[in-house]
Amino acid sequence: MTHRIAMPIRPENRWLYPIDWPQVSDAIRFGRAGARCERCARPHRRFVAHLGDGRWWDAGAGCWRSARGRRVAVRDRVDLASVRATYVVLACAHLDHDPGHNMPGNLAALCQRCHMLHDAAEHRWQRWWNAFRLRALRDLYEDPRLTHERHLRIPASRGHRQGQGQGEGEGEGALI
Repeated sequence: MTHRIAMPIRPENRWLYPIDWPQVSDAIRFGRAGARCERCARPHRRFVAHLGDGRWWDAGAGCWRSARGRRVAVRDRVDLASVRATYVVLACAHLDHDPGHNMPGNLAALCQRCHMLHDAAEHRWQRWWNAFRLRALRDLYEDPRLTHERHLRIPASRGHRQGQGQGEGEGEGALI
């Protein structure tokens, strides 16, 4: 019996992907990319020694590679304590972040590191959007007196109150 690893897709987003997504993903990761990351050439399902800055040891070729998969000479002495090992797993990434756009030119086989670097701007935007929605919902449904109290507490917790530097409970800006 073989165990299939389920695709790590949130249940609320699963409907955005086609029914044949596992086959599409396999075709990109293994057919086109040859079980290697298309950005850095790290091999799928292998432990890879790396220096943390993108350089990694390609055991198959017996050389160090850059974050772009090119052969590099490591001129500085490598401290073995700084070498870490990572288990590489390829994922099929949408280059335009649209799960409905599944043309081969919009898909890439990426390892965890390359996928996170590719999605970094999208993740920053998503964090901002989630915080914005939370504030908007709070503005709509929260009692204005609670909002006013929270706004009074926030500057004090960040060290921006008036009378800073005075003893506890002294000065105009001290909170009770």
